[in-house]
Amino acid sequence: MSAAAAAAAAEAAVPDYSAAEAAPDRLQELLAFDATKSGVKGLADAGITKLPRIFVHSPDDLPSPPSLAGLKVPVIDLRGVADDARRRREAVEQIRDASSSWGLFQLVNHGVPPQILEGMMQGSRRFHELPKEVKAKLYSRDLKQNVKYVCNYDLFLSGAANWRDTLSCNFSTTLNPQDIPDVCRDEILAYGKHMLDLAESVYELLSEALGLSPSHLKSINLSKGHFMSAHYYPPCPEPELTLGTSKHCDPSFLTLLIEDELGGLQVRHEGHWVDVSPVPGAVVVNIGDLLQIISNGKFKSVEHRVLANRLGPRLSVAMFFVGVREGNYLYGPIKEILSENVAPKYREILLEEYFQVFASRGLGTESILSHFTL
Repeated sequence: MSAAAAAAAAEAAVPDYSAAEAAPDRLQELLAFDATKSGVKGLADAGITKLPRIFVHSPDDLPSPPSLAGLKVPVIDLRGVADDARRRREAVEQIRDASSSWGLFQLVNHGVPPQILEGMMQGSRRFHELPKEVKAKLYSRDLKQNVKYVCNYDLFLSGAANWRDTLSCNFSTTLNPQDIPDVCRDEILAYGKHMLDLAESVYELLSEALGLSPSHLKSINLSKGHFMSAHYYPPCPEPELTLGTSKHCDPSFLTLLIEDELGGLQVRHEGHWVDVSPVPGAVVVNIGDLLQIISNGKFKSVEHRVLANRLGPRLSVAMFFVGVREGNYLYGPIKEILSENVAPKYREILLEEYFQVFASRGLGTESILSHFTL
């Protein structure tokens, strides 16, 4: 079959949602797409030229050019912070300012070897570019499965699907390393170790930024639970109609992200969307909802999104640090930063309660923090 014939056949197999009216049975179309277990890469490989309607977003949610040209996300240099007191004070102040105003910043000279970051990106690419029959063995929506591949975890909750496939790995005590695909197993394990070390270093700086001892945030188990999402954004035939990732705030205390040079990540700042320009070798740090809660609003969880692109694939790998979900461990505003004049803004919560609310909604909805305010 010629390339043109293959593309025509693929478009015939995928329902045409380009008409203004809604699909007669969207659920059935979602189920049919999900049953292919080939994700959006399968659509891209088939050569489709028209975006299936399940991926078409409301015009209100689609991007327009950033309004604040020239505004740049903070880039913080960690060189010397471990043994130079002056440099450490400077970095703590920069992190305090970025965490309270932007909720997102980039770190350079962070200590993670470049070969670890590049290895992770290449390992992710190798997995996502495996034959679809191989990847399909890991395709799952089972929340208890530590290693899985899926297209849009919220496919059946969101108003429109995103142009993104994801390999995820939960670094829980039950993780069997042999469950990680061998094409990226060593890279994921090495990346996980280095990201955990970096998270603990960042927690020390964030603790000092709150006026606490360096060990405070680590002592309340904020790095205890963590999971990875390796995202793959294939070239999109109609990027103006969809998103790579809808706007959202992260369900974490802290997120550490690496991305390739293609870009597309945007952050909401002062009511405007601002490009997060890729910096070679940098790690993006994102304040999550849970850190906003325990910092009593001193640090801000921020909306961000990823644009779709005709170019690609775009690769990114996020590590989410989510704390202790088991038992009756309560998280709330840190008592040491409260006083007679500073009342708590949020109630104490079990993480399971937070994640139940988050999981009940798709990306692209408003922040859920109002559920936990006093």
